Amino acid sequence: MTTTEQEIRNVVLVHGAFADGSGWRGVYDNLTARGYRVSIVQNPLTSLEDDVAATRRVLDLQDGPTILVGHSWGGTVITEAGNHPAVAGLVYVSALAPDSGENTSKQYEGFAPTPNFVIDVTDDGFGFLNHDTFKIGFAADASDADAAFLRDTQVPINMSAFATSVTHAAWKDKPTWAVIATEDQSFDQAMLNHMATRAGAEITHVSASHALFMTQAGVVSDVIATAAENALVRAR
Repeated sequence: MTTTEQEIRNVVLVHGAFADGSGWRGVYDNLTARGYRVSIVQNPLTSLEDDVAATRRVLDLQDGPTILVGHSWGGTVITEAGNHPAVAGLVYVSALAPDSGENTSKQYEGFAPTPNFVIDVTDDGFGFLNHDTFKIGFAADASDADAAFLRDTQVPINMSAFATSVTHAAWKDKPTWAVIATEDQSFDQAMLNHMATRAGAEITHVSASHALFMTQAGVVSDVIATAAENALVRAR
């Protein structure tokens, strides 16, 4: 197999809770300029099953091996959806990475709280990030205008999704990379590093907030490109 044949050209991006796929625009522009075929999943955020189904639907459209990327809650989604046969590698962007049989909520056990990451839950069980703490808790390094737009376009998540367990963690079988924001106020640093290390990920740290998928698009794109160049030769 030649070097060219070992390179992956397809990338699928999965957003997290309280957001939609538009935050990936910088990564999309960066990677498409490099010749990658990039697709962005729009998660309904109604359940883990629904988000995994939405991701698999996009994976079914890929014409070859694919790097699957998840931010935040999107990490739980790709941990399950990453078992799709098109997926050659995984990239976690300040993302959750449960083990088989674990749910999202369990990942927080034993780690420090994040007081600036405040979720307000509606009567029907959906969560929005608090208006007053949104910027500091989610997007501290974004401009005021960008943070306000993210805040005011956020998509609520069905909080029951956090209690749904992953059946088989794809990172057990697929080569894995992680980008961790060192100023993330949504997740404890120790928690992010624990999950990424347990997953056997090649870890890149970057000075950024939880919104690094938008504010550090260049670094995130570089890691995705590295995954695309190396996933097939690193396949276990």
